[in-house]
Amino acid sequence: MDNCKNCTTAITDKYCSNCGQPAQLKRIDLHYILHEIEHVLHFERGFLYTIKEILLRPGKNIQEFLTENRSRLVKPILFMVVVSLIYSLINHYFHIEEHYATGTVTQKSAITVMGDWVQKHYGYANIIMGVFIALWVKLFFRKYPYNLFEIVVMLCFVIGMGMLMLSVSALFEGLTGIPVFLYSNFLATVYCAWAIGQFFDKTKPRNYIKAFVAYLFGVITFWGLIIILGTVIDLVF
Repeated sequence: MDNCKNCTTAITDKYCSNCGQPAQLKRIDLHYILHEIEHVLHFERGFLYTIKEILLRPGKNIQEFLTENRSRLVKPILFMVVVSLIYSLINHYFHIEEHYATGTVTQKSAITVMGDWVQKHYGYANIIMGVFIALWVKLFFRKYPYNLFEIVVMLCFVIGMGMLMLSVSALFEGLTGIPVFLYSNFLATVYCAWAIGQFFDKTKPRNYIKAFVAYLFGVITFWGLIIILGTVIDLVF
């Protein structure tokens, strides 16, 4: 009889009866690595299924995630981080955003430094920006019973899908040279407004207008604070 290496409980079977630790760990091989990657990305819970459902029926599926079943869809923060990483890799390889940049920067300012950080860490930056959008959404839809954290979760799915649209367009433009990236930015914004309106009440046309304005205000607030903070830092230092 051996003791569990994790909790020191005596093991009488293949697994510890206390914590579930295997009595003998298997060697790490290719199958183990593939399973870990699958587990991290939650493909076994339907990554592609999540994309399809959030793209076609965002309101219904996100509401079900919040109130009924949280096993059908990929976890929201993980979903947004993964698709943001995909976009960052595509943008880094094809330099799509650089093609649309105007002017040259001769001196590094705090604003450009923070802008570079956002460009290199879209996953974290989208979560932060999502909080600002959530504050405006909560203000515009304050009559609905959702709290701020539930709105942030909803936005993780919605913004993540928007980033996926940008990823597809960036990849297409990088491979073909056809300039579609700016149009995809507009399409992603329209999708986000539509998805937010669907989440609250798809039968009310004014909800889509409110969602569009709240989304834009959130994005403007995020970048406005970066400009203000960067300007203050430059003036001080």
